[in-house]
Amino acid sequence: VSKAVGVPLAKLATKVMMGKTLQELGFTQSPHPRHIAVKEAVFPFSRFPNVDILLGPEMKSTGEVMGIDQSFGPAYAKSQMAAGYRLPTEGSVFISVQNRHKERITPVAHTFQKMGFRILATTGTAAYLKDHGVEAETIYKVSEGRPHALDYIKNGAIQLIINTSMGRRATLDSYQIRRSALIYNILHATTIAGARAIADAIAALRSEAWQVKPLQDYHFHSRPPM
Repeated sequence: VSKAVGVPLAKLATKVMMGKTLQELGFTQSPHPRHIAVKEAVFPFSRFPNVDILLGPEMKSTGEVMGIDQSFGPAYAKSQMAAGYRLPTEGSVFISVQNRHKERITPVAHTFQKMGFRILATTGTAAYLKDHGVEAETIYKVSEGRPHALDYIKNGAIQLIINTSMGRRATLDSYQIRRSALIYNILHATTIAGARAIADAIAALRSEAWQVKPLQDYHFHSRPPM
């Protein structure tokens, strides 16, 4: 948060604990950044065999990165790049979601279709998307025969995976898809919000040039007087 707003909050808090007042420290107004800052956790899943990438209450993060820009799309894209993921700007998106997520994933699928992505989906998801105007191609689950989703991943035919699951009760198919995404370093989303954020980031990369600049440049206009 300190880096995002340009104020050393921990240092100020320490001085307050030692008896200083905020008035004495000159920090009496909230910062109002004109930029968007996105924090992303970094997980070392690839170092542990057979581990699932679904998150639970355990502490699994080994670090964090931050992406900053004037709008959300580029900021989120920068955060993913810093975490080691490559955002595809073309190719195929594989979608497999629970029934209760099908309605919410449809506008995201529409967004990828408008950007020229090929939409691949498992039987139920593909049928729903087709009924709602998305040109989705059906591919098999691992348990349904070959060529299945894992074959497409191994052959480099999928550049992005959107796969929601029910946590610990996830099916073996979903687990294998997530592990394959990890092994082949394919960007993946396990929530609808994550999928929507990735779509926004890719749209931003396709539509505008992005650049980097020092944190001080972002904070110059947003820092309150001290």
